[in-house]
Amino acid sequence: MIPTPHLEAKLGDIAETVLMPGDPLRAKFIAENFLTNAVCYNQVRGMLGYTGEYNVTRISVQGSGMGIPSMGIYSYELFNFYGVKNIIRVGTAGTICDGVNIKDIVIAMGACTDSNYAGQFNLSGTFAPIADFELLAKASFHAKQANMKFSVGNVITSDKFYNDDPEALLRWRDLGVLAVEMECAALYINAARAGKNALGILTISDSVITGEATTSEERKTAFMDMVKVALDTAAK
Repeated sequence: MIPTPHLEAKLGDIAETVLMPGDPLRAKFIAENFLTNAVCYNQVRGMLGYTGEYNVTRISVQGSGMGIPSMGIYSYELFNFYGVKNIIRVGTAGTICDGVNIKDIVIAMGACTDSNYAGQFNLSGTFAPIADFELLAKASFHAKQANMKFSVGNVITSDKFYNDDPEALLRWRDLGVLAVEMECAALYINAARAGKNALGILTISDSVITGEATTSEERKTAFMDMVKVALDTAAK
C-alpha cells in the first residue's frame, strides 16, 4: 500500500534507517543542518520527511507526531510498507528521578507504558517493549566517546501529558524508571512485531520532580548533541 494515507513517498525514497523526532520541524532542522543532498519525500499533513547522506550513509529523518497513536501509525508504515529496518527516536523527555538532570541524555533500554497499545495482540500477559541491543550499544559507545552525560535504562511512555493523578509518575520512579515521554513503547512494539530494530535517544528537557525546565536555546544545543549521537549510531 504505497503511497499510504500518511506518506506520499515512493518505494525507494526512504532509507533503511530513519531518525524520528516528534516535531516535523525538527526533522527539517536535522535534514538542513546534518545531512547532505537532502530531498523532501513527504509533506502530507505537514509531517515532513527527508532523505540525505551522513558520512556517506544514506539516512532519512521523519516526524512522528506526538503520542502513541501517531508514532504507531508512522513507524508501522515505515517498517511494513517502505522496507525500513531501523528507527531511532530522537526526542525530549522529563526526568522523574534524582540522578538524571536537565540536558542529560537518556538512552531508553526499555519502555514501560500506561497505554493498552499491545492489547491488540491478545497476549496472555504483559509485553515488555525493549530496544535493539546493537543500536543501544552503539549509541552508548558514541555518547561515551563524546563525553556526554547519559544514562541507560527504563522510561515510561505515557498516554497522558496532563495526568489527573499527581502521584502517578512517582510510582514509576519507585521502580527505577528514569524519565517520562510519549512515543517509545509504540515504536518498540511495532519494531518487535515487524522483526525490525528500534531505539529511543532522549534529551531531558524538564524535571517532573523540581519543575525546572530548559530554555529554548538550551534545548537547541542539547538536541544537537543527541542528534549527533543518533547519526553516528546510524552511520555505517
